[in-house]
Amino acid sequence: MREFVEQILRALADHPGDIRLAELAGEQTTVFELRCHKEDLGKLIGKSGRTVGAVRVLLSAFAAKNGRRAMLEIVE
Repeated sequence: MREFVEQILRALADHPGDIRLAELAGEQTTVFELRCHKEDLGKLIGKSGRTVGAVRVLLSAFAAKNGRRAMLEIVE
């Protein structure tokens, strides 16, 4: 699941080497914390949060297929 999210975010970013994704796994829920280059922050969030919203939908669908829950949080 982590590789899936990381691949999507790296494809969207201008500085893909600065994408850092921390995974905090619980019993049923996994939280991904995203850290990225300052210039990529707006691009990854998108207009009105649409881009990050779409990534969250994909992540949730992928996790549900495996019987889990997943969340993506952006950390500055």
